[in-house]
Amino acid sequence: MRTFDLAPLYRATVGFDQMADLMDRVMTDNVGSQTYPPYNIEKTGTDSWRIELAVAGFTDGELSIEARQNALVVSAKKATDDSERRYLHRGIATRAFERRFALADHVRVTGATHVNGMLLIDLVREVPEALKPRKIEIGSTDTVDHKAVEQHEA
Repeated sequence: MRTFDLAPLYRATVGFDQMADLMDRVMTDNVGSQTYPPYNIEKTGTDSWRIELAVAGFTDGELSIEARQNALVVSAKKATDDSERRYLHRGIATRAFERRFALADHVRVTGATHVNGMLLIDLVREVPEALKPRKIEIGSTDTVDHKAVEQHEA
């Protein structure tokens, strides 16, 4: 097992603590416990993705999707089956689960569908206008000096 010391990252940077925490969390997660349910992450556009989870055996009412601050939590709990079934073999897993996905800033869930045992969750990144790059006009030195003097006299 590999372990990485992220202390130099904390000492040399400011404001990147979330990224370091995410890297630390990903590296220390028990990979064996994260195999159910199987899932795909598909890039559907420049700023859009789709998460596909195989949730055969679960109904819409037994599934839960929650968007939190920079996180998406998908969970399911099978309703108790009161019928007295006797299985000779039970290979379809319907155990409860909670799957977490870390989301980047400004990524939001746009919709979810449950079709043929697949839960499809669509995501899109929407950067606010205030954070988008904007063009700055370059004025002449006469204009800049004039405005500076005008503001100074007031």
